[in-house]
Amino acid sequence: MRYLIHFSYDGTNFSGYQKQPGHRCVESEIEKALYNINNYKETKIIGAGRTDRGVHANHQCGHCDIDVDITPYKLKCALNSLLPPDIHIFKTEVVDDSFHARFMVKRKTYKYIINCGEYNPIERNYAFQYGKELNVEKMKEEIKDFIGVHNFKPFVSDEAVKEDYTREIFDAYIKEEENKVIIYFIGNGFMKYQVRNMVGILFKVGNGKLEKGITKKIFEDFTLSKNISTMKREGLYLEDIEY
Repeated sequence: MRYLIHFSYDGTNFSGYQKQPGHRCVESEIEKALYNINNYKETKIIGAGRTDRGVHANHQCGHCDIDVDITPYKLKCALNSLLPPDIHIFKTEVVDDSFHARFMVKRKTYKYIINCGEYNPIERNYAFQYGKELNVEKMKEEIKDFIGVHNFKPFVSDEAVKEDYTREIFDAYIKEEENKVIIYFIGNGFMKYQVRNMVGILFKVGNGKLEKGITKKIFEDFTLSKNISTMKREGLYLEDIEY
């Protein structure tokens, strides 16, 4: 039977979502738990996407096939009893055998948190500690230029070689909460470093190092990608997955 698993994790002590030999990864921890539940049979979880080292997830998803007869609720409880405390399964459901957690995603939401207030050592792994004011109004204007269908190649890591770099951003906006600036991107898919690089442009507009309108110019002239700086991973969250 195929199950869709919804889970969250604190990425601080993981080398990313995807399993890597000799490294602690979210995928391998979940598969170890599934191995015990599924009569000691190697059981893969197919994730909705990958996150890099140190990146967090409030809502990640993955599907797996389990041979034993177990209700979704008991599967949730069994997984949580076997998983480390920095991963939590908050929902499990039975899905059709044709369901695919990656290919059937309709929308993904990422957020990035910047602390513009006093340095906070407690939150150092959960928000980028900038500690200065940003021109948020300029950033709110600039982020609108990411919305729509674009070739995002300039904003993607050189390691991520794709046949097609076209993606659609359905919405992008910024919220302010106390001393924090929280940046949201909602789209049909994101590539390696794409969100951190988009935030990097907004950050430079906000701190005055780049003029408003640079995003449009980069889409028109890829050589201007030299202006992009990749933001630190600590402030990034996979916020939501929608099917």
